[in-house]
Amino acid sequence: MQVPSHVEYERAATVGQALELLARFGPEARVVAGGHSLIPMMKLRLAQPETLVDIAGIADLSHITAEAGELVIGALVTHAGLLDSAVAGEHFPIFHDAERVIADPIVRNWGTVGGSLCQADPSEDLSAVFSALGATAVIQGRGGARRVPAREFHVGPYETVVAPGELLTELRVPIRPGSGSAYEKVARRVGDWSVAAAGAVVRLDPPAPAGRASPGGPAVIAEAGIGLTAVGAEHFVAAEAEEFLRGRAADEATFARAGQIAAGHCRPAADQRGPVDFKRHLAGELTVRALRRAAARARAA
Repeated sequence: MQVPSHVEYERAATVGQALELLARFGPEARVVAGGHSLIPMMKLRLAQPETLVDIAGIADLSHITAEAGELVIGALVTHAGLLDSAVAGEHFPIFHDAERVIADPIVRNWGTVGGSLCQADPSEDLSAVFSALGATAVIQGRGGARRVPAREFHVGPYETVVAPGELLTELRVPIRPGSGSAYEKVARRVGDWSVAAAGAVVRLDPPAPAGRASPGGPAVIAEAGIGLTAVGAEHFVAAEAEEFLRGRAADEATFARAGQIAAGHCRPAADQRGPVDFKRHLAGELTVRALRRAAARARAA
């Protein structure tokens, strides 16, 4: 039977109280919210914290708002809450795409956005989504808050820049008019971890008007973000493919080449979900599909 080792339990009602508890109990204390990542690891004795600081009751961390040109998502927003959010879906359909394929309803009702990011599992979907979107993580400590780009948040498998005694409190995503986003995933069964997944965000410049001097043509990609999951992409992004896309026509030839570049720069590992070549092929194909859908949404925006 899988049983965690003995652990003390404290409950925080505010961010300040949570930070005080973390400072009191030191580096062997761990934060718990939904518990769907930490508790299974405790049962397997892969994590053995001495104290759990429960932050699930901090109401100030459960918001989703649009303010000052940013979508702000509290760390305690559940997966179900993000999936149901009209404001999140309006600005970034990629969130709804990803949340529909994350786990099952039970996990989505309890698991939190912040918990998923802090778990830093290489197969976690939202890490690629926030990296593709160019989001910023807000991390609170007793000395104040600091902001870290989502692309610098993860420093390795199951490791983040959140230090002992700190809390991830919210994610901020810049709202860019004229953009579209999409997420594509392949898993062995519904709700499973990804075999491979790709998220894309594109902002388009309008096509040149038709005329004698300019015959018109497809829209041009002004900005692009590509996130990759479960294929060994550094910081969950395909930076080389993003650079290739900027300033190019939003057409099938461009998307195909970007997919090839993304596939060439990821580093998948063979496991029970498939061999390296298969995962690399998926990374390229899913990148193309995500770019195609993101561009179509940008045109309709």
